[in-house]
Amino acid sequence: QVQLVESGGGLVQAGGSLGLSCAASGRTFSNTAMGWFRQAPGKERELVATISWNGGRAYYPDSVKGRFTISRDNDKNMLYLQMSSLKPEDTAEYLCAAALGSGTTYYYPSQYHTWGQGTQVTVSS
Repeated sequence: QVQLVESGGGLVQAGGSLGLSCAASGRTFSNTAMGWFRQAPGKERELVATISWNGGRAYYPDSVKGRFTISRDNDKNMLYLQMSSLKPEDTAEYLCAAALGSGTTYYYPSQYHTWGQGTQVTVSS
């Protein structure tokens, strides 16, 4: 079983950049697809990026494509999300999650079995 702890959130001005990290423990991290989600108050949790078990494939929804980059280091059991050209609408709690499988077809929260506690990202206008 994987356990996840996010870090790196904070306050940033619109147009700025911010990097998030997710430290994973457990032997199954390197075999598992991972994702970053976000949830704003009153809104549903939404996927912002997912990456396959070996980092070879990634998927981004249109809302963040070209601005966010997901990566992983299986040797260090780390997952990352680099965010640039941030917008006020990117403000949310960001959570990393471990998927039920190894590929990049896991788009929905129900397809993830383990979640971090979340880290807040606030983008000021």
